[in-house]
Amino acid sequence: MTRALVTGATGFLGASVARALLERGREVRLLVRESSNRGNIHRLPAEVCAGDLRDAAAVSAAVAGCHEVYHVGAEYSFWSDRPRAMYESNVAGTTNVMNACLEHHVDRVVYTSTVGTMGLGGGDGPQHAYDEQSPTADGQFCGDYKRSKLEAETAALAYVARGLPLVVVNPSAPIGPWDRKPTPTGKIIVDFVLGRMPAYVDTGLNVVHVRDVAIGHVLAAERGRIGERYILGHHNMTLAEILATLGHLVGRAPPKVRIPYWAAYMAGRASTLIADHVTRRSPAIALDAVRMARFKMFFSPAKAVQELGLPQTNVEEAFVDALDWFSGHGYFDSNNAATTALRGRAWQSR
Repeated sequence: MTRALVTGATGFLGASVARALLERGREVRLLVRESSNRGNIHRLPAEVCAGDLRDAAAVSAAVAGCHEVYHVGAEYSFWSDRPRAMYESNVAGTTNVMNACLEHHVDRVVYTSTVGTMGLGGGDGPQHAYDEQSPTADGQFCGDYKRSKLEAETAALAYVARGLPLVVVNPSAPIGPWDRKPTPTGKIIVDFVLGRMPAYVDTGLNVVHVRDVAIGHVLAAERGRIGERYILGHHNMTLAEILATLGHLVGRAPPKVRIPYWAAYMAGRASTLIADHVTRRSPAIALDAVRMARFKMFFSPAKAVQELGLPQTNVEEAFVDALDWFSGHGYFDSNNAATTALRGRAWQSR
């Protein structure tokens, strides 16, 4: 039986990748930090190895005996009080995983990057969808998260020349169950239902069901070309369209006020300065997130669809599944009017 290691399995995407592998008959091993909340992997029929990506010996022990490695684990945040720790996890941790895979002659390695490393230049209009060949644009690599992921992806791809059978996948904005933190995209859903989004900015995302992204990882191992990158995404939506879809599902009117970029920037700058120098806690509005909102993150998954057979689940189903999971795990106030409507209406859209 094929044994597969998944890093980052306690997180949103990693938990879905682990489930996709189990559903396809893999014997699954999970590398998990001692301090991680294990709610997402509770009762999964998988072997759990305690260890940190920054510990090369622990990583090597986890990789030993595995035929496939899915390196999903990463620190994902638009603000950190310890920026160097992000590079230690995302870059040095990735190097540790790749070294171990080379050492133990792993048959296939799938590295989870992000569409944030894709070029955002060369577009011919506001609805232009970028792909794996798009050139970079000035100012697009803002913030430690995107820079660390770009550095990690570059480091991982360098191992192909050393004989490592590596495929890179670049998920867009996954939506669905197991989003415990939640991610920035999941937070949009939660904040909307709780009535915490009185206004919006003119930006956009490529939205995809997290289950499709997880299956895309397995397909990348089975069908992906070594040394290639594959965008795992689906549907391009402006933020206004996302909020309108959520409004339809929960019976709440979406916000009508659009905030100009300069106002969002000033709010993000002030909020981040307070976080950096006063509270030392995550800002209400992260400046790096606002900077990213300058670009509509519209992408084409055509390469993954054609070469891997990436599924394309209807995005409304993705929103419904996310709402279902958040509702079932206590993210919404039970007395909230939208929550009441959610229970009565959202699941009818299936």
